[in-house]
Parts: sequence; C-alpha cells; structure tokens
Amino acid sequence: MTSQPHSLAAEAPADRSAPHDLLPAAAPAGPASRRTFAIISHPDAGKTTLTEKLLLFGGAIRAAGEVKARGARRRARSDWMKIEQQRGISVTSSVMTFERDGVVFNLLDTPGHEDFSEDTFRTLTAVDSAVMVIDAAKGIEAQTLKLFEVCRLRDIPILTFINKADREGRDPFELLDEIAQTLALDVAPVTWPVGTGSVFRGCYDLRRNRLLLPEPTEPRGHFARGVDVRGLDDPALADHVPENQLAELRETGALALAGYAALDPVAYREGHLTPVFFGSALKDFCVEELLEALGCLAPPPQPRPARPRPVQPSDPKVSGFVFKVQANMDPNHRDRVAFVRLCSGRFRRGMKLRHVRAGKLMSVNNPIFFLAQDREVVDEAFPGDIIGIPNHGALYVGDTLTEGETEAFTGLPNFAPEILRRVRLDDPLKAKQLRKALDDLADEGVAQVFRPLVGSQIMVGVVGQLQLDVLTSRIAAEYAVAAGFEASPHQLVRWLEGDTPAALERFIDAHRTAVALDRDDAPVLLAKSQWDLDYAEKTYPGVRFLKLKERA
Repeated sequence: MTSQPHSLAAEAPADRSAPHDLLPAAAPAGPASRRTFAIISHPDAGKTTLTEKLLLFGGAIRAAGEVKARGARRRARSDWMKIEQQRGISVTSSVMTFERDGVVFNLLDTPGHEDFSEDTFRTLTAVDSAVMVIDAAKGIEAQTLKLFEVCRLRDIPILTFINKADREGRDPFELLDEIAQTLALDVAPVTWPVGTGSVFRGCYDLRRNRLLLPEPTEPRGHFARGVDVRGLDDPALADHVPENQLAELRETGALALAGYAALDPVAYREGHLTPVFFGSALKDFCVEELLEALGCLAPPPQPRPARPRPVQPSDPKVSGFVFKVQANMDPNHRDRVAFVRLCSGRFRRGMKLRHVRAGKLMSVNNPIFFLAQDREVVDEAFPGDIIGIPNHGALYVGDTLTEGETEAFTGLPNFAPEILRRVRLDDPLKAKQLRKALDDLADEGVAQVFRPLVGSQIMVGVVGQLQLDVLTSRIAAEYAVAAGFEASPHQLVRWLEGDTPAALERFIDAHRTAVALDRDDAPVLLAKSQWDLDYAEKTYPGVRFLKLKERA
C-alpha cells in the first residue's frame, strides 16, 4: 500500500472488524509524502497537549536534521511566547515539522481563543487537513463550530479526536450523534473507550482489534502496551478487562461498528465523513493511532486557488505564499521570519524567487524548518512544506513567491476589526520605537494599524480584548516601550472603494477627519456608529464600504 489516495480506497477492508494497518511501510519522497495539517479546538479541550504528544510519538525529528524535542519540559513546546507561558494558552500559530516512517508531517498549532480567529483563519489556508479536538465532557463548543465552518468553507477534511476519555464525560454515543447532527457529517468510530472516569481501563481499536492498556500497577495510568485479539468476542479479553466492563465493551463496541458509517477514505477526503478517535492526550491513549491515520488517510498537498489559474502541486516551477509573519522569535536577535507554504515545484536553498507584489527577485539563502521557535536551515523542500524566510520587512502576509509565472494566490483577506482603540505612548521620546513595534506587529497580523489623514493619533483594530493584552505585553517585552490603549470615538472600520476615482476622492475630501490609511495605504472610513455608516452608504451610492479586503 502506498500513501496515494486511490490505494487507500482500494484496500479498505470489507470486514469492518478485521485488522487494518493504517500507515504504509514507506512513503515516496517529494510532495506525496507530505502531510500538512492544523489542530483546531475550543480553548481548554487539550489541543496543545495533543500537539506535544504528537511530537513525542512522531519523534519530534525535523526533516532537515534529527533535532529532538525534550518531552519532559514543563511548558508546551509550541507555546513559546512569554504571555503564552504565563496564561497557559496559545495566542499565535506555531509550525512544527517532523518525520516518521517516511512521511513528513507539518503540524500547525493554532490559537484556540476566539480573539485570535483571524490568525487561525490564515493558518487554515496553508493546510490540507485538520484534527478537531473535542472535550469528552463538553462536546462541540462555540469556537470549535466556528473553526469547523472555516474548514468546510475551504474543503478541508477533518479527523476528530475526542479527548479526556479517561475523565468523567458524556456518553460516547451522545458525542458521536452530536457531531453527526451539528456538523452534518457521517462519523466512523476508530478507537473506543473501555470505561470512563474512575473506571477507565484503556481503549479498544475497532479497526485493528487491539486493546490499548495502561500500566498494570496503575489502572488509570498512562498508555503502556497494546494487546492484539481476534475480535470483541475473543475470550482473551477477559484476561485484561473486568467482567462487568467486558460485557459493556462488547455490546457498545459492536453497536459502534454496526450503527455508524464505515471508514471510507474517499468520503473522508471529500469532507463527508470524519473518523473519530476516543483517547487521552495527557495519558498517551490513541495518540499514535491518530498519527498513523494522518500518515495514511490525510491527503497529500492539494491544488491552491490563485490568479489566473489554480496552482497544482505537480507544477514544475516553485511557488508559495506567505500566510504568517513572526517577529522576534529569537529574543537575542531582532529577527523577522515569513512563514511560506510551498505549493509547487522543488525548492532549493539559494534559489531566486520573484516577489510578485514588489515585482522583484529575492534570493532565499537561509530557508528554515521549525519546531516552534527553534529552527534549522534546510537545503530543499517540496509542496506541502512550511519554510521560514528571514527578511527585514520585505514580505507581508498574503505575498506570493514564484519561480516562473506572475501568479497571485488568493483567499487571504483582511477582516474589519471589531474593536478600535487609540494608542497611548507613555514616553514621547520613544515615538520612533512605538511606530516600529506597531509596524512589525501589523505585518504579523497581530493587529491592524490605521493612521488618520488628520491628526497624529495612531489607531489599532483587533478582533478581541485579549489581542490588546498581547499587543501591550509584546510592545513592552520586545521593544521596551510602555504603551497603552484608550477608547476611541470611532466604533466601525470599513475599507473604501469607488466606482470611479473621482467618486472616492469626493467622499474622502468631505470626510477627511473620519478617514485613515491602513498598512497598504488603502483608505478606510472610521465610523462612530452604525447609523453614521448607513447614512454614508445612502448618501454616496458610488462608494463601497467593505468589511473584507483582499490582500494585494
């Protein structure tokens, strides 16, 4: 079996209870061996813990160099910012590249908090599949549903990991039914809990007929070993599962197999079905099974939307787009790294790529692979890979790099912020440093910066309050500037476009005190209320007021 889509469908077993080895023994080099995926969830569902355990079971080895993560570190490897470590949440997307059994995994850990939904949206433009983490006690939560809708919009297939199966939680059938009904997906159970909470005794792999057991001296301990059996009726199960729980396992396991959809790789890749893994990231249960499913079931690099035509992974010329910019990942250096998703061609270190927006060639001499904030220089990369390109402000989110055509990737818009604040500088002598900080963080997409046509008061726009806390923390920690944010008389932001240049110019001339420029010098209206916005729309029919702006 190879990792190609058709072979998976061809070898899907007719007997659903028969063993089925998900991961191929080897995968071919190049794009077909790449699996680029994101992990999405509501806060506190265990996303970051699962990320760490996937790195552990994957060996946390980068394609460029055998650099291993230390599994016993106190703080999560992917949460490297000071504010992330202090609050125990992810506030920025992290990229981690590792290899296992001939498959190269590019894992993108996304912020779970809704205040960082724009960063998560951009990250989801760079992946080919996703893992949705659900808390077994809470089921589908608001942010999970929002992120799922983004995945559906982008045709991203989803594997589901129902976490914390070792704790008291909802009935497994209730959770499966909620997924099926709320998300309008078929569900295919892959692993099944053997008891929950205080009577948790492990998990059962319904596809391989394998019992996953904790330490024998600690019934609710970490995963220790797997025992192969002939099926749910195998008498050997009685040697490992108490009699009362064994009867329940046989009954519920058989119902899970008979009552829900078969594991169909084609239906999964088309977004109609989600394989479901019950497990515990903290206790290591079913993490390896999930990783193996990603290696075999998840799609390799897919075509990407672009102008004038979609870009195919098989296209010979190198192309890619910037979906994230991160400054100051290394506190010892004022570094700035653009995260580039490669979409076609074979990238080689030192090659020159055309920066489409600037119309210039740029040499990529020190491309890097990531393990969160750590990095290593890479000599070659393929479609699906995420490489970092150090630069000094030349690359923005949404920029396209190509070896040949002057195409432009699409689908990375700016959204109108929901909160608008005036910037307050506590030390006037540090105005230059503040402008540098705001420009850098705007380039990252942490916030949007607006400069009014009249006056010198800089405005920032964000999605949620937590973004303002992150801005304050990072400006102080990374730029040594004490700054704050004050209430603004303006509540709404809309980008301005005119049917003609003259129509737009007339509007701006009449509203100069309420017009500002964004990072790209595009004009925006700063409206004090919805009434003001509605009035402007009625009064100036030749001007469009946009909540979304496609990146240049």
